[in-house]
Amino acid sequence: MTQPRASRPYMPGYGTLGPEEGTGLLPWSWAEERLTSPRNYWVVTLRPDGSPHAMPVWGVWDGEAFWFSSSEPSRKVRNIAADPRCTVMTEDAMDPVVIDGVAEIVAERAALERFLALVNAKYGTAYGMELVDPDTNATIRVRPLCALGLLQSDFTGSPTRWEFE
Repeated sequence: MTQPRASRPYMPGYGTLGPEEGTGLLPWSWAEERLTSPRNYWVVTLRPDGSPHAMPVWGVWDGEAFWFSSSEPSRKVRNIAADPRCTVMTEDAMDPVVIDGVAEIVAERAALERFLALVNAKYGTAYGMELVDPDTNATIRVRPLCALGLLQSDFTGSPTRWEFE
């Protein structure tokens, strides 16, 4: 993955400092550490009427995208099938990373095996291929378009927006 472009997000009314002030722009490596470590994440998809649907999930960051699985008939999978735009957030509201991206349902066996290995390693589980069986479950890859992160300890001097090619 190429490094995303970092900038200070537009946050009117919050006293946000310039990109060279405070902590400065956070490196993408800071965000990747936070995307890799949480046990839980929040995924927000769009219902057919455009209203948001938020659910907690287990997931993994593979260095390029966020992955999770869900049952085929679940609301989030049906939402993604109709509109792939979604948001993924880490569970840490103090030092969050928020990704806006495009989701896709993946059925390629090699990709499913890799996702399963990442899940089992991260969560200490021993799930088999039934977890990612495309006939009953959907495995979803979310490719980031942009992301936002900040440090609570430097709320005005750390907010960083990353934009991906």
